Amino acid sequence: MQEYSYLLDELKRVLKKKNLKFTRQREVILETIYNSQDHHSPEEILSLVKKHYPSENIGIATIYRNLTLFEEEGLVESISFGKDGKKYEIGHRHHHDHLICIECGKIIEFIDEIIEKQQEEVAKKYNFKMHDHIMKIEGICQDCQNKK
Repeated sequence: MQEYSYLLDELKRVLKKKNLKFTRQREVILETIYNSQDHHSPEEILSLVKKHYPSENIGIATIYRNLTLFEEEGLVESISFGKDGKKYEIGHRHHHDHLICIECGKIIEFIDEIIEKQQEEVAKKYNFKMHDHIMKIEGICQDCQNKK
């Protein structure tokens, strides 16, 4: 679990830089997101925290505050679902893009080297120095198509 220890060290470094305390609550929230290997809303993260750490006293406001901090520092990334809010995942994993089902909300991660190369070529064509990108393709997953 070396990747998690790196993430935890990053959290400690960020907190020290911002003169904030390292707390068990922050650690539990980060660990919960890391262990889930999925994308979750703040409410879903709270539910997972309560399930896996029932003795921890963590409320939704603490989840939101820490998600904001974690996202600002690149520890987590979010995908916006418009009026339905954001879903979060760990930010220090390999780059990937997302297929999002508009029926059930399922998120499928994928990597496509051709798309990656094409994005670099578009940026170069417009003399644009690309730092990062987010791709999400919305549609209907196979399971939802089969239900119809």
